[in-house]
Amino acid sequence: MPTATPIRTYQGQNIPEPGAYTLDTSHSTVEFVGRHLGFAKVRGRFTKFAGQIEIAEVPEESSVEVEIDVASVDSADQRRDDHLRSPDFFDVENHPQITFKSTGVRGAGESRWDVTGDLTVRGITRPVVLHVEFEGGEADPWGGQRVGFSASTEVDREDWGLTWNQVLESGGLLVGKKIKIELSVEAVRV
Repeated sequence: MPTATPIRTYQGQNIPEPGAYTLDTSHSTVEFVGRHLGFAKVRGRFTKFAGQIEIAEVPEESSVEVEIDVASVDSADQRRDDHLRSPDFFDVENHPQITFKSTGVRGAGESRWDVTGDLTVRGITRPVVLHVEFEGGEADPWGGQRVGFSASTEVDREDWGLTWNQVLESGGLLVGKKIKIELSVEAVRV
């Protein structure tokens, strides 16, 4: 029988109760930050995604899987979004989803975990490490049990074939190669 709050103590740390959790997309975000002209930060997000988190009795045996609808990209500029959907970048017509499937979990300090996994973009799969922080858990007013996480990582977009760019007169690049991925996740226990 689940406890009132979906939190337990494991080796002196608060962590989620074991079980399956589904992402609550109305209270979660999948965002990215890139550089324009080498200095301006441009933020974007994906508005449609789904995922499952399986919290194991031993947290290092936990897993997560996420699917992102690439066509849902939103950077607050329609022309840029259309360009991001094109073959120059995500090539949505041929690669409609980005997926992440974890391959390992290890502790990284108080309420922090490194979740390694395979990130697939444009049909190319590469390993990444998400730096995850457990933000807490709570019973909601409707009888559900919810947990929250934040996570981030930085990737080189060219590793996934996202190589479009323009060289500036100064020799710099129009679009930065490094992309920061930032996640804020609320999940409800199934």
